[in-house]
Amino acid sequence: MHFIYPAFLFALLTLAIPVLIHLFNFRRYQKVYFSNVQFLKEVKEQQSSRRNLRELLILASRLLAFTFLVLAFARPYIADRNTIKPVSQQMVSIFVDNSYSMQTLSTEGSLLNEAKRRAKEIASAYSLNDRFQLLTHNFEGKHQRLLNRQEFNDAVDAVKISAQSRTLQQITARQQSLLQAAQPGNKQFSYIISDFQKQATGIVTLKTDTGFNISLVQLQANVLPNVAVDSVWLISAVHRPGETEKLVVKLHNYAGEDAKGVPLKLTINGRQKALGSFNIKARATRQDTLTFSGLQAGWQEGQIQLQDNPVIFDNQFYFTFNVKAKMPILLVNGGQPNKYLQAAFSADAFFEPVTTNAGNVNYGGLATYPLIVLSDIKTLSTGLAQQLKTYVAKGGTLAVFPAHEADMLSYRSLLQPAGAAYPEKLVTGATRVSSLNLQNALFKSVFEDVPRSPDLPLVQKYYQLNAGSQVRSETLMELPGHQPFWSGYRSGAGKIYVSAVPLQEDFSNLPRHALLLPVLYRMALLSGHYQPLFNTIGNNTAIEAAPVQLSEKQIMKLSNGNQILIPDVRQQEGSTLLYMADQVQQPGNYQLKKQDSLVAVIAFNSDKIESDLTYFDKAGLKQLLPNNGHILQAGKGSLQGAVADTNFGQQLWKLCIILTLIFVAAEILLIRFYRVDKLQSSRPVSY
Repeated sequence: MHFIYPAFLFALLTLAIPVLIHLFNFRRYQKVYFSNVQFLKEVKEQQSSRRNLRELLILASRLLAFTFLVLAFARPYIADRNTIKPVSQQMVSIFVDNSYSMQTLSTEGSLLNEAKRRAKEIASAYSLNDRFQLLTHNFEGKHQRLLNRQEFNDAVDAVKISAQSRTLQQITARQQSLLQAAQPGNKQFSYIISDFQKQATGIVTLKTDTGFNISLVQLQANVLPNVAVDSVWLISAVHRPGETEKLVVKLHNYAGEDAKGVPLKLTINGRQKALGSFNIKARATRQDTLTFSGLQAGWQEGQIQLQDNPVIFDNQFYFTFNVKAKMPILLVNGGQPNKYLQAAFSADAFFEPVTTNAGNVNYGGLATYPLIVLSDIKTLSTGLAQQLKTYVAKGGTLAVFPAHEADMLSYRSLLQPAGAAYPEKLVTGATRVSSLNLQNALFKSVFEDVPRSPDLPLVQKYYQLNAGSQVRSETLMELPGHQPFWSGYRSGAGKIYVSAVPLQEDFSNLPRHALLLPVLYRMALLSGHYQPLFNTIGNNTAIEAAPVQLSEKQIMKLSNGNQILIPDVRQQEGSTLLYMADQVQQPGNYQLKKQDSLVAVIAFNSDKIESDLTYFDKAGLKQLLPNNGHILQAGKGSLQGAVADTNFGQQLWKLCIILTLIFVAAEILLIRFYRVDKLQSSRPVSY
């Protein structure tokens, strides 16, 4: 047995006081007036044994009452291997799960309210001198400081639902970092109060330090059905005003029962565009396509709404995309504009071709063009080649038509480092393109019916393209012998398309062939860097936006209603990177502005791991815990006693108080009812 306050044991010296009183009480003489002394002597002899027994019982009761009272103040406990040695002050970290799943209901109300109550019960098990850290999924800076019990209780009352979600390993690492800094070398205590969803918690066994004691408090939620939108994507890569759009919606049923008749509504810029009702099997996903039209040029703010009660925190899904009024195309030539390219891109008002000489290219504006076409350039300068490689690596699309009598080495310096084939030598001799790769994305929607014997381009001479054995290509057209005629190559985040012939009629009839126009259009429509439809809250990766020129006094702002955020903006070649950290807390469509001008609209959605309302059982949690971990059962009673027994051993002070009261009561009963002052005699009295 051990004592939390062993100094109180010195109070046991006070046990000498009742002993001394008892001894002096025995020595007192009592005057008795009686006529027959002989009879008095006989009565005293009969009562002496009973009086002595009574006095000894009273003395024992007093001694035991004082003894257990002193022991109660000394706080005795029975220790085990997990019991801590009491110190002057303990540092305790308590995590309160405030993710979306904590909005669900239990028998005690919402899980978040129950978690707050449990956190206060844990704090009440410690002394007033102990200090507490409150931690939530937000990982806020204000939760890094230590609080007294009253401050801790006030901070717990202020906790609200958050869109953030952290794994169990991230939470414990955060707790250890603070406790180790505040109390190095001593045992550290952490409590995690959560519903412990399987997807959100993670399935990796926790790694903690030896002196880190972790206790899990699981709250039991009601079993509820839930359907959510996992993701969306548009079929068309480029969006033009007035065209019909097709949106694919991926729905996920996280429940163990089939979901029937789930209503869905699509709105664009606040206007309803499509309605639907879907059936989804248990634990299954389903993809459905919504068709809408009537869009004007500009940024489109989309929202999908489900009616899936009672779990409603994931019933909205946000996305954005940009409908462009024009698409600029940069045509770079060797001195004279290529008439075939000019005619091709001028035939559709959506395209806006910009022609420039290879020696006058504005390198700073390359990123504004989704597609750059090189034609009739005999020698590529080193500076232009380097800028084009950077442009492609950032997501741009480059189409290369070599010139007649081209400098092979200059083309090789551009294409080979980028992982594309380069013209190696000129081959003469009439031939014909032998095949088309109809599986390539450029040929989709080009043919209504695929012809059995298509009219393919005739070739008089061409450049033999050397791709190398390590280069992976996407062939568009092939010559006999699997010789590439027109191929695409991935390079960084972009693509390069290389043709084996210039757009000149003495090389081939490709400049006037019917395939040239649709291939160039598809190449343009599938090119360029496009902002993703949505982002996930809590994902700390940078958000890439179109390049924006900022002066020293100009700032970028994200706004959603009355909420205004200022991201960390970093400029890179060809793009603007936004770092949000943990500023975005609520899902929605946020407008990105430079001063008062709109740059983009960015959508944020919550992480869908919170939508899966599948929880760990006790056996599963034990597998996650290290050897120094505990699971505290959150029943209907208070956690205060369970926390004390877990960390401070089996507490005996309550037992000592009870025993003290018992012996005090015994003393009172002995004094009141155990009487020996009645005279008794074995023979009659005579006068």
